[in-house]
Amino acid sequence: MPTYLGSGGFIEFKRTSMDHSLKGTLVPSDVNTTRKRFSIKGIKGNIITGDKVEIKRVDGSSNLELVSGHNTRDVMFFAHVDDIGGMRLYETFALAVGGTTVNAKTLVVPSGDQTITINARNVAYRPLARIEEYEFTTSRDQIEISQLGDNFKRQYENGLISGQGSMTCFWEHRYVASDPDYSANQEFSSYLARLILRVKQGADFFGRFFLYRESSNSSNNAWYECEAQITNSSISIPNVGIVKTQIDFVTNGEFSLQVGVAPGYILQESTDFLLQEDGSKLFLEDDAT
Repeated sequence: MPTYLGSGGFIEFKRTSMDHSLKGTLVPSDVNTTRKRFSIKGIKGNIITGDKVEIKRVDGSSNLELVSGHNTRDVMFFAHVDDIGGMRLYETFALAVGGTTVNAKTLVVPSGDQTITINARNVAYRPLARIEEYEFTTSRDQIEISQLGDNFKRQYENGLISGQGSMTCFWEHRYVASDPDYSANQEFSSYLARLILRVKQGADFFGRFFLYRESSNSSNNAWYECEAQITNSSISIPNVGIVKTQIDFVTNGEFSLQVGVAPGYILQESTDFLLQEDGSKLFLEDDAT
């Protein structure tokens, strides 16, 4: 009988899309073509660096005037949000997290005010980096149905099921290409810490918590899959030791324990990966839109 070690554990999660669009007025003075950034009220606290965003003009019938070379009603790119709520746009997730001006999309100054909506359209799962450990707990509500005269307690057998857990990670908030563990498509615990502060959309995410992950096409894989919400984020800063963050979460709706081949990538007849618009590989269950 095999014995499984915790080193076979793995977490990957997908950012959720926004249920409600962020709507505002983009005025010409809010677009800085030199710094390739723009802003509208509400970006800070709702859009997080790395989100894939759809920006759409919703007034009149004219095209959106914002990104150079794009003469359409809407555009979709990855966002980098700075400390004062300014946004830059990028072709890929990795470039957005880097946030450099040179790699940002070139902007144009609008000819007048525009009413726009911004919506997060996240579709890709990415691994969570630098995890020390995690816990996942399932429970069922106990509903007593004992009656007068009973000598023993009786419980309703079909109470509601819920899940909760926690993740402990080494704190990280930026990509360093010289790091031996560097990967352009990984997520860091800092995103989860920011997620709980998101005002309008909330702190939910889709997660896959692998108890054991041998390979994507192995029948030995085992994992919990759920939609969850961040309920608590704490950071420990010891005098001597590693800075760590603990993220607590609860499940939202149905979740499952799955065993077998993990969700994989779609291959073309040529055996090349089928790619999304941002260049990332397309999962079997990913929404391509």
